[in-house]
Amino acid sequence: MASGSGKRGRRLWRWLRWALWLPLLFVAVTALQVAVLRFIDPPTSAFMVARQFEAWSQGDWGFRVAYDWRDLEEISPCLPLAVIAAEDQNFARHHGFDMDAIGKAIDNNRRGRRVRGASTISQQVGKNLFLWQGRSWVRKGLEAWYTVLIELMWPKQRILEMHVNIAEFGDGVYGAQAAARSFWGKDASRLDAAHAARLAAVLPAPRRYSATRPGPYVQRRAAWIQRQMRQLGGKHYLEQLD
Repeated sequence: MASGSGKRGRRLWRWLRWALWLPLLFVAVTALQVAVLRFIDPPTSAFMVARQFEAWSQGDWGFRVAYDWRDLEEISPCLPLAVIAAEDQNFARHHGFDMDAIGKAIDNNRRGRRVRGASTISQQVGKNLFLWQGRSWVRKGLEAWYTVLIELMWPKQRILEMHVNIAEFGDGVYGAQAAARSFWGKDASRLDAAHAARLAAVLPAPRRYSATRPGPYVQRRAAWIQRQMRQLGGKHYLEQLD
């Protein structure tokens, strides 16, 4: 009996040691992921992989994700400015989480109005690059963790560069270059303010809205984004991200 109890005790201790090491392993692996992508451009993202498998699961074997990385200096400054104007006007000031926007979203939702999010560009990068779609608490927790790592390890310029390269601007169309080539037959460096605003306008639902055939919502949203771009100071706003 004593021998059997000793074996169970040793097995339990081994399990406990693994349980203690797992959080440290998680921290090390995720930190390494983010550290590497500070310097290496990703060949794909979690959202791109998920979209490709979704197409294959539906029998669409000819579907291919459109993605072509471009460094930030090869992208018209109109696009990063447009996405900041549309999604995260406190991007230069916050450290991953816009507490003012979160407070307003909570108040708005408490009043029973249309659900309003407060996701920053940093949060979206963490989600799109590493995670999956959904609204579970587990995913939100992981998103918050990756956001902390990204803000600690990457400069704002890198975060913005990643966002405009992996964001989905149309069904299976990811990033500035793929969108500019697919929609208007030109390079991302030649995007003007109007086209950039349209791309930013469809970001909440790129499979529902079209940047090339904008309906009333996208037209109104794009016009508002262009006004916000001017109020932010135009291209000079991006200089404070250095």
